[in-house]
Amino acid sequence: VQLQASGGGLVQPGGSLRLSCVASGSVYSMGWYRQAPGKQRELVAAITRGGVTNYADSVRGRFTVSRDNAKNTVYLQANSLKPEDTAVYYCTAGVNIRPNNYWGQGTLVTVSS
Repeated sequence: VQLQASGGGLVQPGGSLRLSCVASGSVYSMGWYRQAPGKQRELVAAITRGGVTNYADSVRGRFTVSRDNAKNTVYLQANSLKPEDTAVYYCTAGVNIRPNNYWGQGTLVTVSS
């Protein structure tokens, strides 16, 4: 499975952006990891084919993950962005509830004034 992400960029604190990712085939789970400079990679949000979601505590209430199964596409709507959200975001997909079998290229999100 190949993953193609888009939507990163520079945004001001408090702003919003939307990441999108298209998979080349159907997968059970899809989601987003991120890695900030000097930090470990972490799961940001995940969603199963049936719509069950999981979020990191740091983004719950601010980020929303969704998917369009017909288009094999996952989205991440990120609102109320903070400088600490700055990271490379990776689109991922998997065969079980944790989407970590397949990885796309990272897209940089920078939150700065």
